[in-house]
Amino acid sequence: MPPLAIRLARVTARLLLALTAVATLTVVFLALIVLTDGARSGSIAWLTTLGVACAAALWLGRSRTGAARLVPFLPVVVAAALTASVCVPSVPTTRRHPPALPFVATQHWSLNTGSRVAVYHYPPAGQGSRHPVPLVYLHGGPVRGISVLDHRFLQLLARQGHDVYAYEQAGGGRSDLLPMDQYTISRSVRDLDAFIQRLDKGKADVLGFSAGAVVLTRALAEPWAATRLHQAVIAEPGPMDGPTSRITGHKGRPSARGLAPSANGPRSTHIPRYAVAFGLMRLGLLTTDTGLIGQAEGDNAFTAADLGSDTASAYCARDADRIPSEDTPQNFSFSPAASLRVQQTVKDSPSIAPRLRRSKTPAMLMIAECSSQLRQWATTILANDPAIQRTQYMSGVGHRMWNGLDDNNDRAVAVITAFLRGEPAPLPDHPTREEIPAFLRDRE
Repeated sequence: MPPLAIRLARVTARLLLALTAVATLTVVFLALIVLTDGARSGSIAWLTTLGVACAAALWLGRSRTGAARLVPFLPVVVAAALTASVCVPSVPTTRRHPPALPFVATQHWSLNTGSRVAVYHYPPAGQGSRHPVPLVYLHGGPVRGISVLDHRFLQLLARQGHDVYAYEQAGGGRSDLLPMDQYTISRSVRDLDAFIQRLDKGKADVLGFSAGAVVLTRALAEPWAATRLHQAVIAEPGPMDGPTSRITGHKGRPSARGLAPSANGPRSTHIPRYAVAFGLMRLGLLTTDTGLIGQAEGDNAFTAADLGSDTASAYCARDADRIPSEDTPQNFSFSPAASLRVQQTVKDSPSIAPRLRRSKTPAMLMIAECSSQLRQWATTILANDPAIQRTQYMSGVGHRMWNGLDDNNDRAVAVITAFLRGEPAPLPDHPTREEIPAFLRDRE
C-alpha cells in the first residue's frame, strides 16, 4: 500500500475513533440527564461526564510525551461544547405572558381552588333573542392559551345572543402557573366548578372542546360539579378516563396529516436544550417536573411550529393546502410539561362510567367527519351518558370544527345554538346509541 494511502487510512481511523468518543460521551451525558432527572439545569450530568472524560483522557495519554498527551482531550472538548448547550437557557426562565388582545379585555379571576385564571367575556350582541343562561367555553390543550380562531368563534356565539365567558385553564395563556404536581384532571374539574360559582349567575351552559370536553365529561360524572351545569355540549372529546385511554380503535376520515405543508416559523425543538428536554419528557424518561428546564422556561420556549403535524391532523385531507393560521405568534401559548401531566392523570384515573351513567344534565355530542380523535373516545361517552339527547355528525370538517373555512363556523354555531335553545337539530341525530356498532363498523 502506498505511503499516502497508509497515512490517509490512519487519519481516517483516528477521526472515527474521535467521533466515536464524542458520541459515547454524549450518550453518557444523556443517560446521566435521565438518571438525575436533569438536576440543576443538567449541570450535574455535564460535570460528571466531563470529570469521567478527563480522567479517561489522562489515562490514555499517560504514555505519551509533550503535546501528544493533549490529543485524547480533543474529543472531550468537542463533547463538552456540544453537551453544554443543553444546560444553558436561551429564553427567559420566568413566565412571559402573551400581550393583551386588542379586541377583548383580559380579566384575572382568583378562584377558590387557588387558581388565578385569565377570563374573557363576550356579552350578547346582535338583534336576535338573548339566551338567559351564560355559556362557558372550555378550550382544548389541555394547558394552552385560547387561540385567535377560538376567540372569533366565541364572538359569533355572542352575536347569536349568548352571554359567552371563556377562561384559560391554570398554567395556560395569561393564567398563572401552578406547581407541577397540581396539574391534574381533577383540579381542572374543580376549577370549572369554582369558575361557575365565581360567575355567580346560577347554572351555566358549558361548551367543552377536545381536552375541554374531557373536563366537561368528568364534571357531568361528579354530582357536586354537575349541579352547576345547565346544559353541556361535548365537542370532539379525548379519552375520559384510564380505561378509555387504553381503548384501541380507528379515527375519522383521512385528515391533512402528512399532506399539508410543514409549519413555518422557529421551533424550540431545533435548539438542543429544548429538543432534549421535550423529547425525553415525551418518552417518559424525564418527569414533567424535571430539573433540566423549569415550567416557565418550557412555556416560553415552545412555539406553534413545535406542534408540527398536530395542527394539520385537525383538518380534512381536502383542506391540506388551505389550513388557516389558528393563532398569532404573539398570542400562542402552550405548556408541554403541564399538558403531559394532566394527560397522565387522565390515563391513571379509574373508570368514571358508573358515575357518568347517573348523569341527568342535558347534553349534546359533536363529532367531526375527519376527526383525529379515536371514534371510541366519543362513542364511549355516548354509550355511558344517558342524558345525551342528540349527536351531531359534522361533515366536511376535522377535529378543529370551527376553523373559519367556508361556512364551517356558521354550521357549528347553528348546531350549538339550536341545542341550547331547545330548537330542532339542524342535522340528523347520528350516531344514536343503537347505531354505535354500525358507526364503528363502517368506520365513519
